[in-house]
Amino acid sequence: MNISKQIIEYRKKNNWSQADLANKTGISQVMVGKYERGDAVPSIEVAKKIADVFQISLDALLGEGQNVNFDKKIMDRIIDLQKLDDNTQSILFNLIDTYIQNFKTKQAFAK
Repeated sequence: MNISKQIIEYRKKNNWSQADLANKTGISQVMVGKYERGDAVPSIEVAKKIADVFQISLDALLGEGQNVNFDKKIMDRIIDLQKLDDNTQSILFNLIDTYIQNFKTKQAFAK
């Protein structure tokens, strides 16, 4: 699937008009129409804005799935986490969530 079809699909999933997508991304409605018709291809910066408002990855917007290139150490840990029993996973996820929340709070107050 190409990017024009992906933009249409995600826009419709969100029940947005082209004008809604334009307003949320800061690009013109004319350009949204051109992207959807395949008359133009968004730059990387614009594609990132579009992916961000849809809350998807760039590779998903490109129709390549969500195969993001994570650091190998992170991927190995994720694979190991999946092998653990549910109780242990729950404990670890609670711990991770606490650290992430702590980090986000610190960032918010640092601004």
